Amino acid sequence: RTGRAFTGDAPGGSSDFLMAALHRARWASLPTSRSADDGLSLREVYVSIAVRCAPPDNAPMPEEVARCLPHLAAEVRALPQLQTVVALGRIAFDAWLQLLAQEGQRVRPKPAFAHGSVWTMPDGRTLIGSYHPSRQNTNTGRLTPAMFDDVFRLAARSLRTPRL
Repeated sequence: RTGRAFTGDAPGGSSDFLMAALHRARWASLPTSRSADDGLSLREVYVSIAVRCAPPDNAPMPEEVARCLPHLAAEVRALPQLQTVVALGRIAFDAWLQLLAQEGQRVRPKPAFAHGSVWTMPDGRTLIGSYHPSRQNTNTGRLTPAMFDDVFRLAARSLRTPRL
């Protein structure tokens, strides 16, 4: 709806949880993401999504992930300096592995998804797993701000170039 990933949720939703963590990590200028013209800017980070539509019951089918994979691939091609990927949820993690396989990168044995898991991809980039910042995960405490901050600290440490 807004043209920006993780934007426009109700206050306290996924977008606020994500942007607050990126703001604490100094990768976002604001701790919220309300609209495309809210002044938010990201530094050294790009937010993409594996599934580009709101599926029924917020549970995308494998076919939907497969249909959206070319869009993710195009975005990745436009990011030649990409070093680290933080996959927000198992669906994003598995979509990333599918993308690597499509690119001919060997992903055997398949890395297991877990919050805070770190895997070095065949091309040297880093894939980090994180629980998705959905209300279901944040309201139940499955994902806390401290846990999310830990994931972004892992991401910062994985970078080959020092942060600005």
